[in-house]
Amino acid sequence: MRYVIALDAALRLFRERAVPTAATSLIAPTLLRSQTVTHLYAAARRGEIDRGEAGAQLDHMRTLNVRLLGDRVLQRFAWDYAEKLDWEDTFTAEYIALTRLQADALVTLDPALARAAGAHVPIATYETLLDRTAAQPRA
Repeated sequence: MRYVIALDAALRLFRERAVPTAATSLIAPTLLRSQTVTHLYAAARRGEIDRGEAGAQLDHMRTLNVRLLGDRVLQRFAWDYAEKLDWEDTFTAEYIALTRLQADALVTLDPALARAAGAHVPIATYETLLDRTAAQPRA
């Protein structure tokens, strides 16, 4: 199964050093890399984690081989979704657009995003990434 991982789910994977099942492929918009670095930098700056831990989480991100995509079709779809949902920017809409274009479901920990995205794409739980017996995506 192919899953788009939203930033919150990705950060949890990196923090826990979790490894998805072998049958799981992870996909994200290219902006995930910059969002992750920014989030970890901010956490280190606030003293929530040290630089070594931030580096370890970034290293784990690299070992997971998350496929990062960001072509013009994705950008067009993201624009459309941001417009439909009346959002201020297209960042989060890229996750919905990418799910629609390339994946079986979106994984997010945010209930509000799950509700908004669920009208457009299937949503899967974080646990689905790690355990084949977990509930399958819901349409």
